[in-house]
Amino acid sequence: MRTTRTVVGCLLNFRGAWEAMEPAMHREPHFKPPAHPVLYLKPANTWRRGGDPIVLPSGVDEVEVGATLGVVIGAPASRVSEAEALQFVAGYVAVNDVTVPHTAILRPPIKQKCRDSFCPIGELAPAARVGDPGALAIRAYVNGELKASNSTANLMRSVPRLLAEITEFMTLEEGDVLLVGVPENVPRARAGDRVAVEIDGVGRIENVIRAEGAVS
Repeated sequence: MRTTRTVVGCLLNFRGAWEAMEPAMHREPHFKPPAHPVLYLKPANTWRRGGDPIVLPSGVDEVEVGATLGVVIGAPASRVSEAEALQFVAGYVAVNDVTVPHTAILRPPIKQKCRDSFCPIGELAPAARVGDPGALAIRAYVNGELKASNSTANLMRSVPRLLAEITEFMTLEEGDVLLVGVPENVPRARAGDRVAVEIDGVGRIENVIRAEGAVS
C-alpha cells in the first residue's frame, strides 16, 4: 500500500483511556503504570484503503472502531529530540485501528489487532498543510452517526514526545506510520455497518464491515 513500511501503534495514550485503566495497572502482574510507551504493530496484512471492506472474522460479533491519527515519517528518525521531532514528519493520515473487543491490558493484543483488513489508512495530508498536530479533532462514525469524538490535545504523550521516546531505541524510516493512540469510549460495529474516521485538517476514511466468507 503506497510507500507504507511499518505501522506502529501506541496503547493508552489518551488521558481518558489511561484513567480508565489506571486502577488495574497497580494490580498483578504489573503493580505499577508503564513508564514507557506501550507499543504494538499493525502488519501489512491489516492495511487497507478507503472503500476496501473490513472483514469481520468468523465467530466475532463486533469490532471496535479505533479512530486515530497516523504520523507518516518522511526521513530516517533515530534518537531525535522532542524539539526537532516534527522535522521528520512528512504528513498525517486518518486511520481506523480496528480491534476485536478484549479485556487484556498492558499487553500487545496481537490476536485482536492484527487480523486481515484491520488497519484502513487514509490519504496523506502534508505536514505543512496540517500544522500543529496537537489540537486535531478526531471523530468516529457508524452508519453516518457520530459515535465518538476527541482531540489530540488529550494525548498523554504529544506527537513530538512520542517520536522522541520511540526513536530513542528504534529508527523510524521513511514511510513508517506511527498511530498516536485510540481514545476512550471506543464505538463498536457489526457486519453490514459503514464506519468512518474523520480528523480535522487531515481527512476521512470510510469502509464497510463485511462478514468473513460473505460475497462482496
